[in-house]
Amino acid sequence: RISPYRIPANPQIIADAIRAKKQVTNKSQRDFVTDTDEECEVIILDALKEKFPAHKFIGEEETAKAGVLPDLTDDPTWFCDPLDGTTNFVHGFPFVCVSIGLTLKKQPVLGVVHAPILQETFTAAKGLGALRNGSRISTSLETQMMQSLVITELGPDRSPSTLDTWMGRYRGVAERCRSMRSIGSCAIGMASVACGRADAMYEVGFGGPWDCVAGAAIVTEAGGCVFDPSGKPFSVMSRRVACSASPALERALAEILAPHSSNPSEPEYFAQ
Repeated sequence: RISPYRIPANPQIIADAIRAKKQVTNKSQRDFVTDTDEECEVIILDALKEKFPAHKFIGEEETAKAGVLPDLTDDPTWFCDPLDGTTNFVHGFPFVCVSIGLTLKKQPVLGVVHAPILQETFTAAKGLGALRNGSRISTSLETQMMQSLVITELGPDRSPSTLDTWMGRYRGVAERCRSMRSIGSCAIGMASVACGRADAMYEVGFGGPWDCVAGAAIVTEAGGCVFDPSGKPFSVMSRRVACSASPALERALAEILAPHSSNPSEPEYFAQ
């Protein structure tokens, strides 16, 4: 059995580096990588490969260098985002984390989201529940959109068509929920739904599957729902995710988001 507590997360490297001068490389005008991203990924993947040499591995920075996202198979596959919330990290905004997830037969079965500045560690393994700092967590179980706090994010693509679609989704949700938040980290957003401090979350066009695999495992084990914003089943590799505190809230959120899910400039849904 794999314990999520034994997965390396390098909290001190990030905690020290967020206060220091950073070496920043632009992937695009609004998407960055730092030397801390790369250092942490090497440490994490090296440790995982040593312990699980027969498994497969998909890391954000390794994939960026290769220029190709590997195909997902039924084999045990680790996903690593060594620093989710890099823009936050560059600006010293504390919502940054390490996100490490494991899929088996293309389904998330284990997740670790460690937020060193917030001093929170979320963990989950299939059938074992979800924890925050070692204590059991659950979603809020909220069923009503009008009572819900909803998280969403604005990705790096700011093309007019993408912004129009994003604003359509945002307005549709904002008109029907209590309030909305953006915190700059997909993984922390999902963990926030898992522990009940937010009721739902959605995002389209984030960096890659390493942003959401761990969060999907944690939300599911906390009793929540993980799905595609169109209302279809969650697909790990689609760069699209939504989650909610309850099935009723899943239905309500998907009904709002589905009409805004077909923009050709955004990632398309594809079944696994």
